[in-house]
Amino acid sequence: MAKIKIGDKAPDFTLADADGNSVSLSDFRGRKVVLYFYPKDNTSGCTKQACAFRDAKPRFDKKNAVIVGVSPDSEKSHQGFRSKFALPFVLLSDPDKKAAGLYGVFKEKKMYGKTVMGIERSTFVIDEKGTLVAEMRKVKVDGHIDEVLDQI
Repeated sequence: MAKIKIGDKAPDFTLADADGNSVSLSDFRGRKVVLYFYPKDNTSGCTKQACAFRDAKPRFDKKNAVIVGVSPDSEKSHQGFRSKFALPFVLLSDPDKKAAGLYGVFKEKKMYGKTVMGIERSTFVIDEKGTLVAEMRKVKVDGHIDEVLDQI
């Protein structure tokens, strides 16, 4: 599959949220979308990233931007993660990695000296019309929120 690039229409997908509701990327048309892919609920880096988005949510709201997190975790896992850290944004379950595949974030990674397949921490900014306007791959959590806000 061809890699998406800035200026492309963001690939649409439909996944279940933490409550089992079907949510499509296109449901957010008319608002900017910060779509972030992360490897796993309740891990140190992913928790730090989710809490940073949580704490900055008012800043995103001022820019008419909705935050959407996606990982391969189950709806039940997302429920616990959302509840434990009071996450005020949508978490989508992508167990088959379909959305991750559309955005090219399911790939080979090195982990503890081994090559494994996994989610590459990545963030995409999509405008109100559904066009990809920014992408950040191999994201480092520290400083990421300001980097994303600068792209909106």
